[in-house]
Amino acid sequence: MDWQDNYQVWANYANLDLALKQQLDSLKDKQEELKDAFYAPMEFGTAGMRGILGPGINRMNIYTVRQAAEGLARFMDTLDDTKKQRGVAISFDSRYNSQLFAAESARVLGHHQIPVYLFDSLRPTPELSFAVRYLHTYAGIMITASHNPAKYNGFKIYGPDGGQMPPQESDQITSYVRQARDLFAIAVADIHDLRQQQLLHLIGEDVDQAYLQEIKSVSIDQNLIDQYRDLKFVYTPLHGTGKMLAGRAFSQVGFTKMQLVQEQAILDPEFATVEFPNPEFSETFNLAIRDGQKISADVLIATDPDADRLGAAVRQPDGQYQLMTGNQIASVLLEYILSAKKRTHTLPQNGAVVKSIVSTELATKIAQAYGVEMINVLTGFKFIAEQIQQFQETGNHEFLFGFEESYGYLVQPFVRDKDAIQASVLLAEVAAYYKSQNKTLYDGLQDIYQRYGYYKEKTISKTFAGVDGIAKMDKLMNRFRQNEPTEFNGTKIISVQDFQSGLQKNADGTTKALGLPSANVLKFILADETWIAVRPSGTEPKIKNYVGVTANTEAEANDNLAAYVEAIDSWY
Repeated sequence: MDWQDNYQVWANYANLDLALKQQLDSLKDKQEELKDAFYAPMEFGTAGMRGILGPGINRMNIYTVRQAAEGLARFMDTLDDTKKQRGVAISFDSRYNSQLFAAESARVLGHHQIPVYLFDSLRPTPELSFAVRYLHTYAGIMITASHNPAKYNGFKIYGPDGGQMPPQESDQITSYVRQARDLFAIAVADIHDLRQQQLLHLIGEDVDQAYLQEIKSVSIDQNLIDQYRDLKFVYTPLHGTGKMLAGRAFSQVGFTKMQLVQEQAILDPEFATVEFPNPEFSETFNLAIRDGQKISADVLIATDPDADRLGAAVRQPDGQYQLMTGNQIASVLLEYILSAKKRTHTLPQNGAVVKSIVSTELATKIAQAYGVEMINVLTGFKFIAEQIQQFQETGNHEFLFGFEESYGYLVQPFVRDKDAIQASVLLAEVAAYYKSQNKTLYDGLQDIYQRYGYYKEKTISKTFAGVDGIAKMDKLMNRFRQNEPTEFNGTKIISVQDFQSGLQKNADGTTKALGLPSANVLKFILADETWIAVRPSGTEPKIKNYVGVTANTEAEANDNLAAYVEAIDSWY
């Protein structure tokens, strides 16, 4: 059917949800919006689905959420009964309809006689990952659109290890989602009946306490924390789930001087104080900086609405605050973890750090200095989770740290997704460590640069929204592949890594296998150690361009980065 036919099905459905019917009526004369809402079903991939709220098959609403839950339920129906009866844990964030979508997912699963463990109120994504492991459920659902604007929501599926569902299982679930074509025919159970049948279990404080108990293992040097418990922090949950646990996590390890940004501690689905509730944007720190200057806070911390990403800003001697990038935060955390473990003789011989292929190479230099292996994986924290699971199954490595440049970090593997609560607790300890040397976190970062070299990175996103967006992105990626450059910005390209073909082609004519799953990513390695990567986003209509440079001085690194960013902009 074309988009007009899909639209008519919805317009003629007598029992359409009243709120969606009103929204649909308001779009009658807006053909482009209707076309975008009905031209194709929502993309459902290895990260689940994410999209704009509203009526339509290409929108987040109770019917598309039921379809996604139905796909998971049909997949679980194929499992042996022992696995199926382990059930599904469900959590949700502060966005519009998140609680409703969580309940609708529970109703679909319950109709299939699958037990559901539903949080009694909103909780962070990392706690959902923990709950899957703690409760030994077979799967988990997180209703969130992470750091996207208020008009978005999403549906993420987690597997038995607490990581996002692996590709093989995810592909099967996707096929079952696609089979459930009639969105209005998906059966749901009554919530009251599910409670009566003991298929719906509410969870909350019990899991909170278990999670917080594990958070204690994130701290490395409790004596250090005890000496510097007077450090001052300002924290903003950006209207989201971090509010539920961050304060408790800080106080239990000994940091008692954390001040909330009151306006952003309100659970507001509009995210009214920011344009984007994303800690990588400087504007999200405006209110935190205001509060920080009032109390001379040492560090400002922000978590995104589902509390899996962490941003930070550090007070300078002049009282101003310096924002840190995701790569910089990861680097100071990693240097501290490895140096502290070396000091306490607890650094394992088979230690390993895992990062994404588009994250800073400074971390590789740090790991090498401590004799620790760096393992690179594709973008997506599920690939870091897969490595952790392999480590535990084989015993070949001991996990020490995992991160992505997009402000996602994992310290201890009792969670199998990025965890801003863990990262914020450790970052506070790192701040105490540098305070013991009369330094700030930013001073510590400069020490790292002086030791390993100056590394600078930047991500440049190009948006391709609308019906033709995907086609345009495909065309651009094909162009990059068909016209591979031999130099960039006057510097020779020494190798091209095509993760779709799985091959690295070197300038000398040799090739080698990359040894990673297929992905639509190109990475260029240049003679001056610069690297450039290009990939379409898996959750947004964007092509992301990453560049990383290194130099002997900060000024030189900044100049190199600016030149490469300008050259990348000329591609589009």
